[in-house]
Amino acid sequence: MSKSPNLLLPALGFAALAVGVAYGVSTRNYKAEEAALAQLQAERAAEQAAAKAAEVSALEAQIAQVQEVAREEVRLAALSGGTLSEPAPEREGTFGLGREAHPQEIAAWDVDVLPDGRGLPEGSGDVWTGEEVFVDQCAACHGDFAEGVDNWPVLAGGFDTLADEDPVKTVGSYWPYLSTVFDYVHRSMPFGAAGTLTADETYAITAYILYSNDLVDDDFVLSHENFAEVEMYNADGFVVDDRDATEYAEWRAEPCMEDCKDEVEVTMRSVFLVETPPEGGSNSVMNPARDIALPSFTAAGPSFIPEATPQPVETAILATAPAEPEPDQGDALVATGEKLFRQCSTCHEVGPGARNKSGPHLNGLFGRVMGSVDGFRYSGGFETAMEEGKVWDEAELAAFLADPKGYMSGTRMSFRGLKTDEDQAAIAAYLSAASE
Repeated sequence: MSKSPNLLLPALGFAALAVGVAYGVSTRNYKAEEAALAQLQAERAAEQAAAKAAEVSALEAQIAQVQEVAREEVRLAALSGGTLSEPAPEREGTFGLGREAHPQEIAAWDVDVLPDGRGLPEGSGDVWTGEEVFVDQCAACHGDFAEGVDNWPVLAGGFDTLADEDPVKTVGSYWPYLSTVFDYVHRSMPFGAAGTLTADETYAITAYILYSNDLVDDDFVLSHENFAEVEMYNADGFVVDDRDATEYAEWRAEPCMEDCKDEVEVTMRSVFLVETPPEGGSNSVMNPARDIALPSFTAAGPSFIPEATPQPVETAILATAPAEPEPDQGDALVATGEKLFRQCSTCHEVGPGARNKSGPHLNGLFGRVMGSVDGFRYSGGFETAMEEGKVWDEAELAAFLADPKGYMSGTRMSFRGLKTDEDQAAIAAYLSAASE
């Protein structure tokens, strides 16, 4: 027992030596990593310093250029015997202010695109690329099919409505120049990120908008070379404003100052002469009817009928009309289909008075030969289907709605499709009910 401490001492010595060696190795590795990190930081600092030096050099070059221009202006002023403080020389037809713009300044402002194509950047874009970019960048406001979302403007459809009481002014129905579309999209869109679209993306979006208005085919490619060849639907719908020559002379004639009344009396304000629609304006999306007191007219002028006294809760409940019976399953399916059809209504109409738009009307669809609506220009795929005598039924419609492009090659319909059987059945039920 007395020798056991002597046996442990060598073992403890070797353990201490091993710990010391391990600590030394780890310390050396840590120092190496620390040195490498310091070297990396030094290299990055050197790169940043070089970049800053380059920026300073570029700024100094710009300052030197401006100073050189200023010295040249001083020299020219001295040669002409004048000074820079003198007013600009007078020229015929000008006010003698300022100076002529430099070519670089004019180029910076001259970024618009003219109707004949001047100012267009080089580039091109096809319809299907345009559809992809439009869905990503524009559909949130204008809808997948350019039909407009909420109060954002609709870009497609509205043909032959300009003479209506509520005209639908779209790129297709109203805009006379394609250059306006390109210029506006290129400089002002997408919302919140103006100016971020490339020239090719802008060409593609413009091509898709044309396609959405059925003005070009699905294989159309728009470029700076064929831009001026595109004819807009309403290109001839605008006239030169010649009122200065035809009407201003009549407006500026000397007023009649004879046989005037001795006294002028205002008998009524024009706001009370406007005829209120029989339905109270409830059908107008611009001026929805509100629960307001209506004016009555007396000899003393307009007065308002006081609002009716609210009924007690018990009386109001008793006066409520009996609840209508719950709609059956068929009615519910039709109602669902009517809601789904809203995304189709930009291109198609159904029901009494339905007419062709950018897509054919859908009255009497089931049992109708595909591609057979009179007066509508179909794509090649539907023309072939008509020659083959293919007929619409619920199964064919469901297959078409599930994948329009896959079902009918070359179709101009850019609809992504209804993927569920329930939605397809609802559309079919609504089309059948609305056609009756």
